[in-house]
Amino acid sequence: QVQVMGSGGGFVQTGGSLRLSCVASGDVLSNNVMGWYRQAPGKQRESVAKITSGGTMDYAESVEGRFTISRDNRKNTAYLQMDNLKPEATAVYYCYSKTLVTARDDWGQGTQVTVSS
Repeated sequence: QVQVMGSGGGFVQTGGSLRLSCVASGDVLSNNVMGWYRQAPGKQRESVAKITSGGTMDYAESVEGRFTISRDNRKNTAYLQMDNLKPEATAVYYCYSKTLVTARDDWGQGTQVTVSS
């Protein structure tokens, strides 16, 4: 079993920065994908960024160039650095760990990000 815990988030003004962290523990296999989805009120959940254990990254077009995802495989931890934040980034952010061999997704609790205009 894999446990995932997300942290970070908070309240910032437009143009500010925040960093989210995501730690996977338990039966974590080395070959996995970690990332974040977000969901704003009244909107569908959308993928924000993800990173493979080999370091391949993928971003939503709306955050490209402003968000940076990274990971420390020794710590089974992923980070999402969010810079130049805009009000449309306001949402609950959910981190996950996807075990590729089983295609299982394990989710952390959501963390609120609020960007004021």
